[in-house]
Amino acid sequence: MSDSAGDTQFQDESTMSDELQKLKDLIESADNERSRLLLEKAESEKEKRRAEAELERWMKDEEIQEEQFRRDLEELQVEMKNLESVNRTLKKELDDLKDKLQLKEDEIDSLQQKFKIQAELPVQTVKFSGSRGVCEREDELRCVFTVTQRPSLLLRGGQALITFEEDKVAEQILRLAKCSVACDKAKMEVKPCAVTLEPTVKYEVHITVSKKTVRFQFQKAPPPFPAERIRDRLELSFCKANRGGGEVEELHYNEEGGAGTVTFSSSAVAERLVLRGRYTVDVCGEADVEILPVYEYQLRKFQVCVCVCVFSLSVSEMCVYTYLSACVCICR
Repeated sequence: MSDSAGDTQFQDESTMSDELQKLKDLIESADNERSRLLLEKAESEKEKRRAEAELERWMKDEEIQEEQFRRDLEELQVEMKNLESVNRTLKKELDDLKDKLQLKEDEIDSLQQKFKIQAELPVQTVKFSGSRGVCEREDELRCVFTVTQRPSLLLRGGQALITFEEDKVAEQILRLAKCSVACDKAKMEVKPCAVTLEPTVKYEVHITVSKKTVRFQFQKAPPPFPAERIRDRLELSFCKANRGGGEVEELHYNEEGGAGTVTFSSSAVAERLVLRGRYTVDVCGEADVEILPVYEYQLRKFQVCVCVCVFSLSVSEMCVYTYLSACVCICR
């Protein structure tokens, strides 16, 4: 009986010891879990502080970028206003220059009309003696023109022009203080006066025209490529016979003006292109160029003559004048 009770007590103590050990293990496991959680919490706090610091840095950078953007925007707005002001000033200057150019062109037209020259070439008899063999012509064509201006007088309102057959008639009229002229059953009193002709000129124009070299100019803005590349493409384009070109000896190109000169081996090619007036080239796309002849001219033997007509008179109603040997001028 006592042995049975002792065994039971021993079993109870063993069971309690096992339970105690389990509890200790649970407590130790709980402590380990608590330590791990504390470490994770510390790492999380550290990561949180690092993230907050990075966020604060990004916010400061954003503020700096916004401030820089605002300053750049203000500078661009100020620069845009300045450019608009400069643009308005340039437009005004351009309009003024256009007005001045128009005035100069009008003045040139007026002077050209005033000094318009009518030259008569003398008739020459040509005798055909025979044909010559075809030979290579020179590279330049030279010619000389002699220009002679005839004396002239611009008639104003109430004036007319009359010519007498004899000088003495005009001389007699000029000696009179007054004379009467019948006009439509009415008589007008006339008074002689002297008239001076405008100066006349005579000069020679020497012109030298190249037979093989022509000048070209882009009709629109030239392509924005290097000058060497454009020169090569132009040379290839001018060599194409199907477009009217030919063999090229030399080509010069000015990048600033978009123009240049090209020399062909055959003068027939240059003559054909000059008569056509334009040519299509392939410079990263087709473009038209204007073809012009290459020539030089000189003004030589310039002479100015002043002619005075002594046979002129002035009247109350009309003016009669001529630049021939016998003439009178009747002024109103």
